[in-house]
Amino acid sequence: MANYDLVVRNGWVIDGTGKTRFRADVGVRDGRIAAIGTIEAAGQQEIDAKGQVVAPGFVDIHTHYDAQVFWDPTVGPSSFHGVTTIVGGNCGFSIAPLNGNAEDAQYLVRMLSRVEGMPLESLQTGVPWDWTSFGSYLGKLDGKLAVNAGFMVGHCALRRSVMGARAVGEQASEQDVSAMQDLLRASIREGGLGFSTTVAPVHTDGEGQPIPSRWATDEEVYALASVVSEFEGTCLEFQPNNLGPFSEAEVERMTRVAVVGQRPLNWNLFLSVGDQYERHVSQLAASDHAKAHGAHVTALASCQPMTTRINLFSGFIFDLFDGWEPTMRLPVAERKRALQDPAVRRRLAEGAANQSGMMAMMTDFSKWRIDQAFTSQNQALKGQTMGEIAAAQGKTPLDALLDIAVAEDLKTSFLPPPAGEDEESWRLRAESWRDDRTIVGGSDAGAHLDMIDTFAFSTMVLGEGVRERGIFSLEEGVRQITSIPAHHLGLNDRGEIREGAWADLVIFDPDTIACGPVEMRDDLPGGAARLYADALGIAHVIVNGTEIIRGQDFVGNHPGRILRSGQDTHTPVL
Repeated sequence: MANYDLVVRNGWVIDGTGKTRFRADVGVRDGRIAAIGTIEAAGQQEIDAKGQVVAPGFVDIHTHYDAQVFWDPTVGPSSFHGVTTIVGGNCGFSIAPLNGNAEDAQYLVRMLSRVEGMPLESLQTGVPWDWTSFGSYLGKLDGKLAVNAGFMVGHCALRRSVMGARAVGEQASEQDVSAMQDLLRASIREGGLGFSTTVAPVHTDGEGQPIPSRWATDEEVYALASVVSEFEGTCLEFQPNNLGPFSEAEVERMTRVAVVGQRPLNWNLFLSVGDQYERHVSQLAASDHAKAHGAHVTALASCQPMTTRINLFSGFIFDLFDGWEPTMRLPVAERKRALQDPAVRRRLAEGAANQSGMMAMMTDFSKWRIDQAFTSQNQALKGQTMGEIAAAQGKTPLDALLDIAVAEDLKTSFLPPPAGEDEESWRLRAESWRDDRTIVGGSDAGAHLDMIDTFAFSTMVLGEGVRERGIFSLEEGVRQITSIPAHHLGLNDRGEIREGAWADLVIFDPDTIACGPVEMRDDLPGGAARLYADALGIAHVIVNGTEIIRGQDFVGNHPGRILRSGQDTHTPVL
């Protein structure tokens, strides 16, 4: 008779603490690790991990899987890349609570489609939108997912639930703020992991207006953050304006949020770019200022160069260029007409020429490439730069870009030059990964589905970061994506391989683990497509003692737990 539900034999155990790997068997019983060492007893299931690493499941601290969990129980591609625990509801964009008003729910649908790049048809057909409380949202997910999942309570949902249409365009009254505090309290009592918000200028809603949280005063944000201090096992997430060096006001705002909330705060995304050293130093220094004031503020450090695919149909990113926002807010048919107007084009060209810093890199249209085109004529240009195309056509690069986009109903996908792919950027990236003011992560998985591929942060860190570039030892690389984020979140008994801990395990080949080629995959509700990449080198993924992934295949099990604050989390000492 088997003494264990599962025994993983002969592997090199990297336990997530940074300790040197050691050869051992791992025995699992009732979802938890029951023994580590030489195990003579049999397991009901046995896995031979000879020559492979057995590590704790990877923890993704910043995702936007809030909607996808309804149509994809695997929560892919993250689970295939070894992620066993995800946190959603970031940037103020949870999809609970709702107030029962259909128009307010539809506002969130349109907002998410615009600001987080989730296909509108997928949100409308793949999500029931039939809950009100945060607890009823979480209840719909219990027992349904392959991975563990917890969710922050987002500022935008709170504001829209309390204020309705006034959430955009109006300052909250004292009564409004009090009602939002009460709703946040109820949501955390029902399992919300904490409070998230954003002030980032890139965040606009389905109508092109600033999203609800951007209409809040600092006092409203502080009032909501203070609620988090009342509950065990909570945290804070904040999206600042991180396009350039932080202003004093930005640093003070984040510090104050963490002080009144009395909980750790993480912000997204710290992007290392070689010629933006002032920005690099300024943004990391926010943690020092917070520490000096008794608060804990941590940046989420990007794991790779930022490759961004954008189009004029959504207008996302384009609306950040000087003078472009009014045109990007126009309905698509009107926008197409405007983009053919020579006067409009001159104004857009002048605005692009005024950019500086990170945005100046984005507006050198001569270096942009066509990523995806929809007519045979333009498909033949795929991979060419707009500079090359413009020279052949006798146009400016911007005119060539706009002509191609207009001819394809603005749906052409363009690739600006990746930010941070040069060696100096990698030097700064390595420096930031080793800095205790950062957590390696910030995948944004579940968002910007046709735009970015940062969902594969775990295999990128262990593949290119550890094996190819030697930024960390393998032991430290594993620690960075397991126990460090688990400790920041206060996850109970996760992030380490030790007796008594939950048996979240990844078995992988350290010589081959990597992110595979990125491609478009047509597998979303409503027929929409997304960027996807297979994981390489991962043999097994185990959640709470049950195997969910074997090679490239989901085996059909749903052992994931919905993580609730105070029940599955504690307040960490940082």
